[in-house]
Amino acid sequence: MRHELPKTVRIARIIDEAQGIKSFLLRVRLDAKPGQFVMVWLPGVDSKPAAVSYQDEEYTGVTVSGVGSWSAALLSRKVGDYLGLFGPYGNGFTLSGHKIVLLGGGYGIASLMLLAEEALCRRLDVTCIVGARTESKLLYRRRMADMGLNVIYVTDDGSYGVKGTAVDVLSGLLKAEKVDALYACGPELMEKRVAELCRENRIPAEISLERHMKCGFGVCGSCCLDPKGVRVCLEGPVFSAEKALSFTEFGKFHRDSSAAKHYF
Repeated sequence: MRHELPKTVRIARIIDEAQGIKSFLLRVRLDAKPGQFVMVWLPGVDSKPAAVSYQDEEYTGVTVSGVGSWSAALLSRKVGDYLGLFGPYGNGFTLSGHKIVLLGGGYGIASLMLLAEEALCRRLDVTCIVGARTESKLLYRRRMADMGLNVIYVTDDGSYGVKGTAVDVLSGLLKAEKVDALYACGPELMEKRVAELCRENRIPAEISLERHMKCGFGVCGSCCLDPKGVRVCLEGPVFSAEKALSFTEFGKFHRDSSAAKHYF
């Protein structure tokens, strides 16, 4: 556990990724591991967690979807504006095997992009399954094409790629091919089914969970899971699929800022 003052960083570039979703490239290097997150602070508004979705020698980037007052405020920021940044925090993904699948639902694919880059650097056999409600919500299409990733796009309404769900596509893929490991991030009900499929097929898997976070480094307790008090920000956000399935809250409910339960 550690506490620190925020890094004051300038927005160097803004990328319109999809409808209502933007990436902010910040002029700072954090050496984040794939799957780690940062706390982004907007003075006078709030601080919230965001996965590190871009990283190179000069920039670190986060991808944000407009779903509330904090994200709306961030989406209104311009190039040259300043943000406060804490982190990186949490445990990241651990690559294993040669043939791997990355599965991202909605903007959950943001948590998997650094992992995809690492896997390609290692010359692994990578398949990405990227799901969204509709074509306008699909992320990183040009970026993944430039990376040379093998991507299966899935939309609920069939407006782009395969019509159906990412879980449907994964189920068919696991019947047709041998997979060494799987990594997933997205809506929790999707993650639970993915974890169950991996258990049924005896495939090692890691899942990135999302919970309400106020501090990001294990003090406030707002992201605790189950009676055990597992802190998603510290012991997670990445857990093995088997560990995630052992949590009594997984796929059942999440908590808001007041710790009230909201069932999925």
